[in-house]
Amino acid sequence: MSDLRASGLSVSYGDLLALHPLDLAVAPGRIVAVTGPSGAGKSTLLWALAGALAPTAGQVHLGEIPVRDREQAAGLGVVVVPQGNGLASALTAAENVVVPLLSHGVGAADAHRRTAEALAAVGLEESGNHLIEELSGGQQQRVALARALAARAVVLLADEPTSDLDAANRERAMAALRAEADRGAIVVVATHDAEAAAQTDAELHLDEGVASWPRPPA
Repeated sequence: MSDLRASGLSVSYGDLLALHPLDLAVAPGRIVAVTGPSGAGKSTLLWALAGALAPTAGQVHLGEIPVRDREQAAGLGVVVVPQGNGLASALTAAENVVVPLLSHGVGAADAHRRTAEALAAVGLEESGNHLIEELSGGQQQRVALARALAARAVVLLADEPTSDLDAANRERAMAALRAEADRGAIVVVATHDAEAAAQTDAELHLDEGVASWPRPPA
């Protein structure tokens, strides 16, 4: 599998330089935390890596392939857990996981098996038939993570995946992300959660869009 690399990557919103030029390389099997205060550029970096934000300068590559836009990146296996979860309130927890799999051509039996496994990994095996609006914020956050786990991502980008979770469920979520890395995925987690960040392999810190490495990659 190939590294995810950003070279001289910067993002501007009009006259505001939201992300100053930075370099990043994440190898398969590794988890990198992106930390920093609100407004520091964490989400901007994740969405640029996902192909959803066009960089002002620099490039993102997955192996030798340049990431051009979100549709192409998704086709390469780049999966995002957005901060707002992005769940369909009219569907059940299980349907939110299985429908994207079916729409991407996964066979029905495999899609339902993956869904059950993913919900179990985040501790929601008993909640699959509940509508999203019937679940707590933390449960919804775990459904969004389960949806990403079931996708078997090449690159998994998670934006604040533990912000609404108690300690036990934070550990469960981080264990699920570690299992994804152990499977060979590239995992990048934007987080305010120091306990979650401490469980990653490296930490990139952003402050007003400027990057530093409190714990550089090995």
